[in-house]
Amino acid sequence: MLVDEITTKLEAGHGGKGAVAFNKIRLNLGPTGGDGGRGGNIFFEGVSDISALQFFSGKPLIKAENGKDGRGQFIDGKSGPDLVLKVPTGTSIMNLDTGFTKEIAKIGERILAAGGGVGGRGNFKFRSSTNTSPREFEPGTPGDVVNYKLSLRLIADVGLVGLPNAGKSSLLNELTRARSKVANYAFTTLEPHLGAYHALILADIPGLIEGASGGKGLGFKFLKHVERTKTLFHLVSAESENPVHDYEVVRKELAAFNSALVKEDEVILLTKTDAVPAERLKEEIAAFKKVKKKVMPISILDDKSLDEVKKILNKIQAEK
Repeated sequence: MLVDEITTKLEAGHGGKGAVAFNKIRLNLGPTGGDGGRGGNIFFEGVSDISALQFFSGKPLIKAENGKDGRGQFIDGKSGPDLVLKVPTGTSIMNLDTGFTKEIAKIGERILAAGGGVGGRGNFKFRSSTNTSPREFEPGTPGDVVNYKLSLRLIADVGLVGLPNAGKSSLLNELTRARSKVANYAFTTLEPHLGAYHALILADIPGLIEGASGGKGLGFKFLKHVERTKTLFHLVSAESENPVHDYEVVRKELAAFNSALVKEDEVILLTKTDAVPAERLKEEIAAFKKVKKKVMPISILDDKSLDEVKKILNKIQAEK
């Protein structure tokens, strides 16, 4: 199951305490206490893996290592190693304590999530002409403790939308190396799937139903992922009793969720054309013409129709 929203608490490492130590060499008994090490920082870093937020499940608290304490003979404590937490690109990171929000948009982009504490000074740093044998030291400061909410919105070039069983997963599998589950019943896909067509990212958005924008079905959970796509491929099954109605249902839900979605570039694909008689197919295409919509009939069993889809994708890629 795709984790696309989660909260977590991060605790950076505490700084190590400074040491109180003295040289044991006769006639040179000065202070030699080293400083404590810095506590480990915690960073968020963008990756391409959309399932990366799964790591945070069952981890209400994530801690970085503390800095080590200082020692005698001027030996400073080692700093705690930094902890880098991977999040998918397109993740919005909200600091629940301050409200500050930042989105990670690029692979490798890194932001500081929690700063490690500063190591305390050892007694060597407190020496002076009037205090030649100081016993003062600092304990080191605590690391930041921050509560975060992580919300993923997929960044894809093309989003595949449509009612359940419209053929989205099958088309994604044909165009890319994705391995979306395919079966002849509704709600086969329970989470978004991504595939790469050359330099384009295609996203198979789980089936929407009427009322999805109001919270019905699986679609509501994933409607937000459509917002980031630049072009929508709207798939409608030719096996439907009323393909135009199916198209209008999904369009209505997209508009209700975010009116900007119906203004995106759109390609309507009439799928599974191999499963209906030629005369019925003509009637369905004509029905779309009546509502002033151009539709492209396709079948994953027809290489020529898939080539037409690829031409569209090639054009999108060239413009990108």
